[in-house]
Amino acid sequence: MAPNSDQKAQSAGTIPAGDATPEDRTPRAEYHFVKPVRWSWWISGAIVALIAAALGEFLVTGRNWQWDVVAEYLFHPDILAGLRNTVILTVTCAVTGLFMGAIVAYLRMSANPVFRAVGAAYIWFIRAIPALVLLLFIFFLAALLPRISIGLPFLPPFATVPTNSLISKSTAAILGLTLIQGAYIGEIYRGGLLSVPHGQLEAARSMGMTNWQAMRRVVVPQCIRVVIPPLGNEMITLFKNTSLVFVIGYTELLTTVQLIYGESYQTIPLLVVACVWYLALTSLAMLGQRQLEKRFGKGFRAITSVGGRR
Repeated sequence: MAPNSDQKAQSAGTIPAGDATPEDRTPRAEYHFVKPVRWSWWISGAIVALIAAALGEFLVTGRNWQWDVVAEYLFHPDILAGLRNTVILTVTCAVTGLFMGAIVAYLRMSANPVFRAVGAAYIWFIRAIPALVLLLFIFFLAALLPRISIGLPFLPPFATVPTNSLISKSTAAILGLTLIQGAYIGEIYRGGLLSVPHGQLEAARSMGMTNWQAMRRVVVPQCIRVVIPPLGNEMITLFKNTSLVFVIGYTELLTTVQLIYGESYQTIPLLVVACVWYLALTSLAMLGQRQLEKRFGKGFRAITSVGGRR
């Protein structure tokens, strides 16, 4: 038996005309969500575009930039040697600073009040003394302490060595930057550990884990996501702070640039060369930091914008 027209209409999901109510015969309204015109975005974009255009014109048409001299010295062997020393110093102090920061964080969070006091005093001292002064003080330590002795107080020393034989330019640079980084990285570690609720540690202990197992399996994986952004910023700051070691004669990038423009009198072009290399390596470091943030931030929803929707 073939279905009639009403059955076909019902099977098609429509209502027969005879059975339809006035509301059903009324065409349904279609709603369109209209995005408001964000005038503040357009105005701010126009202002930024004007500033960028003016800056671009200044960079292109300014004769005193001497871009030909910049191109000549950008890959100069002496510049590349100074850049290599900067990278080596940055990597070395980053590794030693990470270990020093772990020690400082342990002292600051220890149950032993003596350890906590030592950690707090160390951070207070490093924060109070300018980095430039600390580097100079370490480099000229021999004027205060001509010989370094190892032994017990009020007893003959077990060994003694001249201070100048231990404190060279590179040693002073590494030691000074490591001490500085250790204080700030230690506080970053401590902030990351405090961001994990204490109940997580208690839950891990209730499952039979030791303190070390709970820290390694529960606490540390959660705090890594929190400490990566400030740690990345601290590494970039360390890379730029390597320029401070010029005061002790360490031949890094800025020292090399100063030596060259001291002879050639091409001050601005060579400073531009230094800025180009600092910008290039800092950009690479920022890209690496962003990739780490994405990797360890999977499964967590973060705020991507403020003051509007994206």
